Amino acid sequence: MTARSTVQDIARRAGVHSSTVSRALNPATRHRLSAEVAARVMAIAAELGYVPNGLAASLRTRRSHTIGVILPDIADPVFAPILQGLEEALAADCYVAMVANAGPDPDHQRLVVERMLARQVDGLVLATVTLRDSIIDLCIKARAPVVTVSRSDEDRRVSSVVSDEARGMRLAVDHLVGLGHRRVGHIAGPQNVSTGKGRQEGFLAAMARHDLGVEPAAVAVAAAYTREAGREAAQFLLDRASHITAIVAANDLLALGIYDVLRARGLSCPGDVSVVGHNDMPLVDIVSPPLTTVRIRHREMGVQAARLLLSLVREEAQGGVDVVLRPDLVIRESTGAPRRI
Repeated sequence: MTARSTVQDIARRAGVHSSTVSRALNPATRHRLSAEVAARVMAIAAELGYVPNGLAASLRTRRSHTIGVILPDIADPVFAPILQGLEEALAADCYVAMVANAGPDPDHQRLVVERMLARQVDGLVLATVTLRDSIIDLCIKARAPVVTVSRSDEDRRVSSVVSDEARGMRLAVDHLVGLGHRRVGHIAGPQNVSTGKGRQEGFLAAMARHDLGVEPAAVAVAAAYTREAGREAAQFLLDRASHITAIVAANDLLALGIYDVLRARGLSCPGDVSVVGHNDMPLVDIVSPPLTTVRIRHREMGVQAARLLLSLVREEAQGGVDVVLRPDLVIRESTGAPRRI
């Protein structure tokens, strides 16, 4: 096997010092050289097939310029714009993301985080965090800069970028009440994560603002943020509270599960039951009927998470900062006035 080219090989071919080669190959220091020298060094590096030794560089600078991103479900459409925002903001500072699909199992999530830390990532973005998450303890003990995105831990021990859950639910409930609905149900997300708990609390508070009580039968908690879990929760909800005229779902996949159950029962949306989702994930504008939903600024969430984390990596900021983004309501065709007020 042919030995890998080194900085010294490039320097000998270019007739320059190895430090000049290092400056030319580093986008952050390239401007210190003349354009002619930088271009010549980079051309020789490309000709020799040079690949930087990231491990050696990280040992020298104590920076890998890599950020670990841990997702609970990479197939969930909401994570694509979050990742896009993250990677764009990281690239602007010559960082790259190392993305892992850790799944829902806490033990596997912990293993993934441990492996990321062992690979000397400069910081972590966690989209997996639960309200009481031992992984936060692990990161704090390792003194690893951490930002949670979309979710937060209960004690706010690390920085986070989240949506204003209370405002999102208030927008949904105000819209339905404005249409004439009084009997509104809620399919909540898992209560061990901040989005599930926060949105349920926001729904109840929004109903109370209109002096509308919510009987326990009108709230069903989904086991996961999936269409299948939405179906199960909608069956349970409608079996116990068949009189409701609208349902607010804690996310769009749950709302699609509600659609399935309404269709199976011969009920129309919004004729019999109006439905409001949460997230405005891709393609919910082309389902039938197009879904009224709370739009979260997912791409901006990713951008803000990257910027916040890099400020922690550079020790320009302290942990415990919460960035809360304002959601908006997108009104489509899944909501309308109840047939009987």
